[in-house]
Amino acid sequence: MNQQMNQNQNQVKNPKTTVPKTPAMNDRDFLNDMLATEKYLTAAYSTALNEMSHDGLYQDIRAIFNETQDCQRELYNLMFKNGWYKLEKEDSQKVQQKLQQFYNYTTTQFPNHNIVQ
Repeated sequence: MNQQMNQNQNQVKNPKTTVPKTPAMNDRDFLNDMLATEKYLTAAYSTALNEMSHDGLYQDIRAIFNETQDCQRELYNLMFKNGWYKLEKEDSQKVQQKLQQFYNYTTTQFPNHNIVQ
C-alpha cells in the first residue's frame, strides 16, 4: 500500500476528462491511436532522412517530418491536458547522477572531447 501511495505522489498528471466506457471508440481512444501513429511516422521519417541521398527529396521529407513531429507534440499536449497521459517524477538526485554519468562518458569515450566547438 505504501509503495502505491508513493508511486501516486510521483506522478505528474492532470485530472482526467471523463469519456464514455462503451465498446465504441471515444475521444481518448481516437487521440491515443493518432498519437501512436504520429510516433510511428516520426520514427519512420527519421530513418528515411538518415538514409536519403537526394537533397531535394531530403528537404521535402524533412519538412513533412517537422510537421509530423509538431502534430505528435500537439496530440501529446492535448492528452496530457485531459489527464489521459501521465508521467513519473524522478528524484533530482538520480537525475544529477545520470547527468554526471553521461558527462563522464563523453569526456572519456568521445574522441576530441577537449575541443570546444
